[in-house]
Amino acid sequence: MSGTVPSLAANIEKPPGTPIDPADAERVKLFQPFKQKSVTLHNRLGVSPMCMYSSTDGHLNDFHILHYGSLALKGPGIVFIEASAVVPEGRITPQDSGLWSDAHISDLKRVVDVIKSQGSTPGIQIAHAGRKASMSPPFKGDYLEAEADGGWPNSVVGPSDNAYAPHYAKPHALTVQEIKQLVQSFVDAAIRADKAGIEVLEIHAAHGYLLSSFFSGNSNKRTDEYGGSFENRIRFGLEVVKAVRDAWPDHKPLWVRISCAEYVNPDPMGSDPDGWDIYQSCKLAAEFKKLGVDVVDCSSGGNVQGVKYPSAPMYQVQFSEAVRREAGIHTAAVGLIVEGTDAEQILQKNQADYILAAREFLRDSAFVLVSAQALDVNIKFPNQYEWAVRKARRHNTTKPDESKHGSAVKLTSIP
Repeated sequence: MSGTVPSLAANIEKPPGTPIDPADAERVKLFQPFKQKSVTLHNRLGVSPMCMYSSTDGHLNDFHILHYGSLALKGPGIVFIEASAVVPEGRITPQDSGLWSDAHISDLKRVVDVIKSQGSTPGIQIAHAGRKASMSPPFKGDYLEAEADGGWPNSVVGPSDNAYAPHYAKPHALTVQEIKQLVQSFVDAAIRADKAGIEVLEIHAAHGYLLSSFFSGNSNKRTDEYGGSFENRIRFGLEVVKAVRDAWPDHKPLWVRISCAEYVNPDPMGSDPDGWDIYQSCKLAAEFKKLGVDVVDCSSGGNVQGVKYPSAPMYQVQFSEAVRREAGIHTAAVGLIVEGTDAEQILQKNQADYILAAREFLRDSAFVLVSAQALDVNIKFPNQYEWAVRKARRHNTTKPDESKHGSAVKLTSIP
């Protein structure tokens, strides 16, 4: 047991978010385990990586203990720790998390131990922001951070020297030697993640950050072996994935997040052959599968400014469905999934193998427990809360279909 959480305070034996009645797991896919290699996620609803912009020199702190602990306590199968930069210049903001130094391992391990103590699985996303680096945290504004304020506007890099937007830094186009060095930086970060006890590693290759910007002809204007054709544009990403997979323990899963479309073509499933689209994404996912990637996390956008994004719930699910079908690989669905019933339908329709939610967990950290109620699943609550739940059950006069699925608790959330 971790030194930070005593055994009495742990929720490991039967994690929150686990069905009390095994029949519920047979009936509801969202609450079925998801096993990959040696890692079993106890349900199929997890917390997506979300930047908190609250680190100093890349170090996690007590805020992160509170933040990730409060999420893990309430039942997600996995909690992904936010994008952590593989080099200092790879941060989106000066306040981003980092894994470029061995000094980061102990702080990360504190968070990992808390997540594990509550029965969830700790994951982390390793990243490089590329030409979108050295910016302000979004809650402070949208501006380039100067060196005097901790930024590095003259050290921003990308595939080419074209800026993401007029108020972003003009990047330095990476040399081939610098590309090779960054491949090793991803490897080194993966090794540190393993030492900290991370069980699932995700490489961030989406949203216009470094690897994503190499994939797309909308941002990659190179004429060497890392630009031009599809095969050249994905070369850097494949080199990172192969090197990380070789260094990451065989028994632990490797995920990759990609943007499946950039909305230059207003049809999300339409073609953008000189940029990036779902067709190229499916081909890329097939290459990932050959290299041993276990899940492709299917997001979209973030690489081209000024395009119009869909706003309908579950608007990205079509991407996970297409990648899953065409590449024959497990996928995670993300994007405006805010109802447990919707998450369940995605799984029932085989549109994805796993569900990741982001902002819904910020709005309601008990999203897993509330989803169970919506699906009429009698769920395990944290030990510390279970007595109150049992008391509510004893006094609950509206008991929907208890004969089949056990009692239900009429709660909208847990504070």
